[in-house]
Amino acid sequence: MAATYAAANPDATVAKPEVWPQPDPAMLTDGPHKDQVLYGEALIRSTYDYVGPDVADPNMRYAGNHLACGSCHQDAGRQRYGLSFIGVADAYPRDMARENEVRTLTQRINGCFERSMSGRALPADSPEIAAMIAYIGFLSDTLPPGMDGRGAPSLALMDRAADPARGAEVYTTYCSVCHGPEGQGAPQTDGSTGYLYPPLWGPDSFNNGAGMHRIIKAAGFIRANMPFGVTYEAPILTEEEAFDVAAFINIQPRPEKAGLDQDYPDRTRKPADAPFPPYADDYSQEQHKFGPWKEIVEAGKSKSQK
Repeated sequence: MAATYAAANPDATVAKPEVWPQPDPAMLTDGPHKDQVLYGEALIRSTYDYVGPDVADPNMRYAGNHLACGSCHQDAGRQRYGLSFIGVADAYPRDMARENEVRTLTQRINGCFERSMSGRALPADSPEIAAMIAYIGFLSDTLPPGMDGRGAPSLALMDRAADPARGAEVYTTYCSVCHGPEGQGAPQTDGSTGYLYPPLWGPDSFNNGAGMHRIIKAAGFIRANMPFGVTYEAPILTEEEAFDVAAFINIQPRPEKAGLDQDYPDRTRKPADAPFPPYADDYSQEQHKFGPWKEIVEAGKSKSQK
């Protein structure tokens, strides 16, 4: 049986084919709660307009790039297996391997701001945090019992390493039309400072501490959601193409986050595709980053059973 990454990515279990909810905050009863939820949605869709690096108030410049939360969380967190927020509120507080401690949803959001948004944490008592939590809570309230669609589907691990050279061909064929030949993205057409299609590398992209900088994690998301408009039910890319293009994207330059060696203080919980040392095993940094990962995963299982 092909090894999968599901054990290390519990949000990515593919669910039964029930009807996925499509919650709309506009249908809420008028009042403070609706206003807060709508503000949360606006923050997710147009993060750069409220807490981006160019906002008028310097104290509100929490994001370090011009991405939006919705650059990764498809349809503002409503798309199934598009890093959906539906059901996320019920998953926190949760034990997080990266910090090796139980983390709140506020802490998880701020982790994204420090990594994917390459910025700094918002105050835990800020209206912005409250609004995003209210929005995520609203979405989560619509999830039918026993149904899931968070994260992205896990892919079977290949017997070979992911190949950036093959990935470059995949990128040119499927990705460059939206994200640009140099990964620079495409600006919004409404004159705002954000992106219609986000940059995948370069100074205005996610930093190397973000989850998308892990090839296994990125490949699952890419296959289920890209090229734009694809769903997990009808992917265009093969699994190998998804791994290869994720490898190509993740060899490109991007902002660097300090202190990554402090992530995963319990090294035995470190994901097989974590691209930075130290590790709990003797596999090379290159193999951790590009694979093949099966033997790393199996070795980790064997060690944990001793």
